[in-house]
Amino acid sequence: MRHGKKDNHLSRTHSHRDAMLSNMAVSLIMHKRIETTVAKAKELRKYVEPILTRAKEDNNQNRKVVFQSLNHKEGMKELFGVVSDKIASRPGGYTRIIKLGNRKGDAAETCLIELVDFNETLLAAAAEQSATKTRRSRRGGSGRGAAGATDAAPVAVAAADETPSAEVVEEAPAAVVEEAPVAEATSTDEAPAADETKDDETKPAAE
Repeated sequence: MRHGKKDNHLSRTHSHRDAMLSNMAVSLIMHKRIETTVAKAKELRKYVEPILTRAKEDNNQNRKVVFQSLNHKEGMKELFGVVSDKIASRPGGYTRIIKLGNRKGDAAETCLIELVDFNETLLAAAAEQSATKTRRSRRGGSGRGAAGATDAAPVAVAAADETPSAEVVEEAPAAVVEEAPVAEATSTDEAPAADETKDDETKPAAE
């Protein structure tokens, strides 16, 4: 029973499995991406990433260890020449698995495994996205806020200048028209009241 064993044997013997992973690693290094099943791609990722880490430092010992796994002169030249320069600044995670769906023959789940630093399309898209994000954040903090403040200030001033003048123009005639008859009415109504009070005060005095 396989208690606690995480490696997938892939239905092969030990020698057959190592030979298959070595050939797949060479193909990945030479072509930068290969199509295979998901199970093989996951095992290949565990096999090839330590090799890529060793290739970042070019010395005699690392070349001997890598050649024991690859056993391919052209693959060694490509790995220590082109690939090592591309992955020099990456701390890990050199490969990417993209699932493609099930194939028709045996319905096995297939995928595309590739070297991350050699997919120019995704790298360009990521660079454009990061550039647009930083530009928007910078403009939003300084340019857009300042522009919005400057645009809003004249509108507020214009509104403040227009509203009192409109109120004065509208209210002045209305006050004149409405207060004039009221003043006349009060004068006419209050006059008899004053006379009556005078008559009431003078009558008892006369008596």
